[in-house]
Amino acid sequence: MRGLLAMLASLAAGSALAAGDADELALGKSLFTGRATPACAVCHTLKDAGSTGEVGPVLDEIKPSPERVMTALRNGVGLMPSYKDSLTDAQIRALARYVSTVAGR
Repeated sequence: MRGLLAMLASLAAGSALAAGDADELALGKSLFTGRATPACAVCHTLKDAGSTGEVGPVLDEIKPSPERVMTALRNGVGLMPSYKDSLTDAQIRALARYVSTVAGR
């Protein structure tokens, strides 16, 4: 019985984690496509987001890691502005996770 209860608890935790992951990815996508100012989609191409920007790199080609995206968001790169004053740490993490998860798919 304990084994069954432990297994059910583990499955429930996995479902909650999966739901949290989906929520974070949805937040990241909404920031990418329009909630961040300026929106990432204006400059970057990312198939999952339906964006065809031509100023920044094509994210589907470079497939950046979450760390690389977070660094770019916090510090800015080239013409890209820093978002550290306009996005929370949680929003930066969500955006980085979204881009790194869907780029190249």
